Amino acid sequence: MSANYSATSGLRKALFGMAKEARQRASLALTRSSGVDVQYASALASAYAGDTGRAQGLTDKLNKRFPEATTVQLNYLPTVRAKLALNRRNPSEALEILRTAVPYELGTTTFSGEYAWNGLYPAFVRGEAYLAAHQGSAAVAEFQKILDHRGIVWNSPIGALAHLQLGRAYAMAGDTAKAKAAYKDFLTLWTDADPDIPILKQAKAEYAKLQ
Repeated sequence: MSANYSATSGLRKALFGMAKEARQRASLALTRSSGVDVQYASALASAYAGDTGRAQGLTDKLNKRFPEATTVQLNYLPTVRAKLALNRRNPSEALEILRTAVPYELGTTTFSGEYAWNGLYPAFVRGEAYLAAHQGSAAVAEFQKILDHRGIVWNSPIGALAHLQLGRAYAMAGDTAKAKAAYKDFLTLWTDADPDIPILKQAKAEYAKLQ
């Protein structure tokens, strides 16, 4: 379980913009386990942290180890591959990759059954792809999907980050009122968060520009 915690901690750090810490946690997790969830979380953390080589290597390993595993092939791998496509500034490729995940992304995805942390990541990355493609209304639908299925997301960081991304999507779509409300929801959730977290600083700066 310690490897699971290290891997998911690394992903959380990466999502919050703390790349160095994310890479460290992912490295630690991989020294402790080669389990499917650990490799997936570490791969996605690496992709968000900009460590393309490690993310691609782990993705290749998962593909080779689990060629017929539904969750790996139709949820985990499309998510990481799409994020890597976004890192290459190719949102259209990311959206195409994630098409295969649509029928499965509302299912419970964790293998271990001992924790639930990875539900709806395909929708989150798809929403990011729509933002990168400047399709605000389409992005709204993806991030709202996350907020509408809290029982799948549980306490995953994307449950909170969906509010921020929803604000960005509404702002892109030209709905300033809804954008402000979404940003405020995120900032309220993070009232007691450490003020120096990169994603929080970005959110505050973006919210201020809407005033």
